[in-house]
Amino acid sequence: MSDTDNLIIFDTTLRDGEQSPGASMDIEEKIQIANALSDLNVDVIEAGFPIASNGDFTAVQEIAKTIKNSRICALARALEKDILRAADALKDAKYSRIHTFIATSPIHMEMKLKMTPEQVIENAVKAVTIAKNNAEDVEFSPEDAGRSDFRFLCNIIEKVIDAGATTINIPDTVGYNMPHQFGELIKKIIANVPNSSQAIFSVHCHNDLGLAVSNSLSSVLHGARQVECTINGLGERAGNAALEEIVMTVKTRRDVFSCDTRIDTKKIMNCSRLVSSITGFPVQPNKAIVGKNAFAHESGIHQDGIIKSRETYEIMKAEDIGLVSNSLVLGKHSGRNALKQKMAQLNIQSDSDDSFNDLFDRFKELADKKHEIYDEDIIRLSNNIQLSGEDIQLIEMSVTSDSSKKPFAKIKLNIKGEEFQSSSEGDGAVDAAYNAINHLIDFNVELKLYSVNNITSGTDAQGEVTVRVVKDDVIVNGHGADTDIVKASVLAYLNAINKIFQNPNLETKKLSGI
Repeated sequence: MSDTDNLIIFDTTLRDGEQSPGASMDIEEKIQIANALSDLNVDVIEAGFPIASNGDFTAVQEIAKTIKNSRICALARALEKDILRAADALKDAKYSRIHTFIATSPIHMEMKLKMTPEQVIENAVKAVTIAKNNAEDVEFSPEDAGRSDFRFLCNIIEKVIDAGATTINIPDTVGYNMPHQFGELIKKIIANVPNSSQAIFSVHCHNDLGLAVSNSLSSVLHGARQVECTINGLGERAGNAALEEIVMTVKTRRDVFSCDTRIDTKKIMNCSRLVSSITGFPVQPNKAIVGKNAFAHESGIHQDGIIKSRETYEIMKAEDIGLVSNSLVLGKHSGRNALKQKMAQLNIQSDSDDSFNDLFDRFKELADKKHEIYDEDIIRLSNNIQLSGEDIQLIEMSVTSDSSKKPFAKIKLNIKGEEFQSSSEGDGAVDAAYNAINHLIDFNVELKLYSVNNITSGTDAQGEVTVRVVKDDVIVNGHGADTDIVKASVLAYLNAINKIFQNPNLETKKLSGI
């Protein structure tokens, strides 16, 4: 190994991250995240599981067409139909990878697969061979490797490397391993597999015991050169290893790690907030690296030390992850140059003069509503998800909330160029507004998630609302932001309903009066 090996960052936010209960994303949202990951210089983007659904297939296909700076990966079971479906989704990718897997632990082979160890090896080799004939790059994972028999694990790995696998991923599928054990496992596998030098060894750790990052880093110290991770640690159950923690640990502790990543760390914060906004999963304030309090100091002793020398209580610079102090505040009197300067500080780029002008107009609109505009506000505005051709738009709303009466809402909507108005009571102001909207829409949707997150502090803070609605098994997310949280809730609900109405797979798409 060289003094500075490259640690490959394999991001699975769009595949494993989306498997978090309630974290489903539509195609436009997945493409937006994929673009952010590519801009972050992620080496490999696992875009989805094409055989799982037509929607997953299309998402992988569109990402493969769009992203040219990162390798696009598709997951497939060790089945020919899965692998061919993945290959079809990846056919337009500039750089592609098929990631195939089969379980290797005794409990999985006996209880789930109903296969003998010999059958598992046979299926694994066959899968890798088919994948190698349909993609330029193949990764193999022995699922539940952390609970697999060591000799059997080495045997199947040797066979799939001979068959053409160039990356071997060792997953701690249920988050069961301890850091010292998992690191030693990686070291022993590399030492005992005769052809291990022909493959890169990877790890995919789950966080059931809160050890995903620790297990991943221990593995890197013992020879792993790819880490599979997600933005904000998103993932099934307790989540996955957090990309931002892996990357910043390796960057900060170069005295310990003989490797580095290609990640543009100054874009971490923007990517974190984008994923949080789209999924509706807020980042806890004390979350390492990207939490709101990660670079905040309230203690007088800490503040005194920071003033004298930042290094007394900070081991990283806030600027290294794209965070800029809120001390420079924009407001309604700020001009275009000030906004451009702030965007440059936040590593936010505008595609064209028109897109900047649109952002500036929305910035001014927000500045008229609140006294101070913070970095988080600018990031939220820049990540705003616009619907093309909205059929339903809010004209005006009036909500009355009285402690002695039921909340009452009056809503006026523009529906395909015509104005319609309705009013309703509810259990709360938001419920009343949603009931009024439902009176104007001739198809039923089920609200599955309602999440509110303050973007900035203060009573005039811009609030961000994420909703998730279901119609005929189609799940969509809606987003809205405003200084008035009820209005933000209405905007989020209408955003979701527009997506439902525009979905070509749904037959019931009538609106009242149309």
